[in-house]
Amino acid sequence: MAIAMRRGSRTQRRGGRRGARLRGAVGWLISLCGLAVALAVVLAPLLGIERYVITGGSMGEAVPIGSIAFEEVVPTEELVEGDVITYQPPAESGEEGLVTHRIVAMRERDGATVLRTKGDANLSPDPWRFELGAPTQGRVLFSVPLVGYAIGALGDREVRIALIGFPALLIAISAVRRLWRESSAPDGKPEPL
Repeated sequence: MAIAMRRGSRTQRRGGRRGARLRGAVGWLISLCGLAVALAVVLAPLLGIERYVITGGSMGEAVPIGSIAFEEVVPTEELVEGDVITYQPPAESGEEGLVTHRIVAMRERDGATVLRTKGDANLSPDPWRFELGAPTQGRVLFSVPLVGYAIGALGDREVRIALIGFPALLIAISAVRRLWRESSAPDGKPEPL
């Protein structure tokens, strides 16, 4: 006696629905995380918080490479040894671009505060000493690991195009699949997944 199996058992359909729910939940979670990061990046300047992408490893685990560092702007006289700041090294240092390092020494010289900094992962302090000329300075509040890689990647035109094009492609494929299923179903009723 031959027993015919129905197309897609009840267990398979239930498992398919669970998989769809799980994919949906993961999709929402990823979307919410992306939204939180986007809000942090967009709202930070409105709240007076500066942000910097960390491209070097000199701060070790305190502010790892690929992080985004969020900094509050404070009066320069509020800085203390142990604070992590992002600053432009003196021209004679030979350093290009900004540096994010910890203040390891502060001394008064000729009525001005002279700073010395060091990266946490570096063996010795930076070879230069400097004064902060501005009345305010950014001081690191916190950093978010890995987000800096995403922010840096957004500077690449091809990455931006892919971020727009890939979801659009997925939506188009989904729409075509739905149309195909509806057109091949008897009486125009869609078949269950």
